[in-house]
Amino acid sequence: MARPDHDLSAVLLRLGSVPFARAGLPELVEELASSSAAVLGLPADASVTVVRGGPGRTVAASSPAAVRLDVAQYRGDAGPCLTAAREGRPVSVRVADDGPTWPAFTAALRRAGRGSVWSHPLPLPPPVTASLNLYVRDGSHEEGAAAAELVRQAAVPVANLWLYEEAVRLTGNLRVALDSRSVIEQAKGILMARLRVTADQAFDAMVRTSNDRNVKLRDVAQTVVDTGEFP
Repeated sequence: MARPDHDLSAVLLRLGSVPFARAGLPELVEELASSSAAVLGLPADASVTVVRGGPGRTVAASSPAAVRLDVAQYRGDAGPCLTAAREGRPVSVRVADDGPTWPAFTAALRRAGRGSVWSHPLPLPPPVTASLNLYVRDGSHEEGAAAAELVRQAAVPVANLWLYEEAVRLTGNLRVALDSRSVIEQAKGILMARLRVTADQAFDAMVRTSNDRNVKLRDVAQTVVDTGEFP
C-alpha cells in the first residue's frame, strides 16, 4: 500500500530545500531514492539521464543497479529513460505487464529484481533533454501511481540543481580559458622579443612544442612566462 499524501509532501519539501551550495546532484538523487520508501513502502533506486543530441549518459545515480539499468537502455538506444528525455513525456514499464515495448530492457529489469521503472522528463532548455528515473522493486498499481507522482514533482528540484551545477561548471571553464589565454599571450610577447619572430610564429612554435612533448599548450606558455626560456 502506498503511504499517505503527507509523506509525499514531506519528501518533496526535503528535496526542494536542499542547499545548492552544500549538496550535489548525486546527493539529491540518493535522497530521493532513500526517501521513496516513505511514499511507496518499497525500496527504489533513482538516476538522472541526460541526452545532448546523441546517446544518453547517467549523470547521477543512487546505486550501481540504477546505472546498469540505464546502460542497458543506452546500449540499444531505446528504453523509458531515453523516450522520456527525447519525447518530453512520462514513460513507465512494469515487468508484470504483457507485451512490453522494450522486451530486452524488461528482461534486464526482471533480472535486476525490479518490478517497474518510472521516468519523467526534466524541464531543461534545449538542446539538452533529460529524465529522472525511479526503479521500484515491486508493487501494485497503487504504488505505481505514487511513483509516477513522486518523479513528476521531484523533476523540478532535480532539474534546478542540474542547471545550477552546469552554470558553475561553465563559469569555471570560462575562467580557466581566460586565464590560459592571458598566459599564452604573455608567452607570445616574450618569444616575439627574444626570438624576433611574429605573433603567429611564436604561437606556432608553442603549439609544436605542446604536440611534440604531449603537454598542454598552457603549460608550455607558463614555462616561458616563469623562466623566460623556450622549452
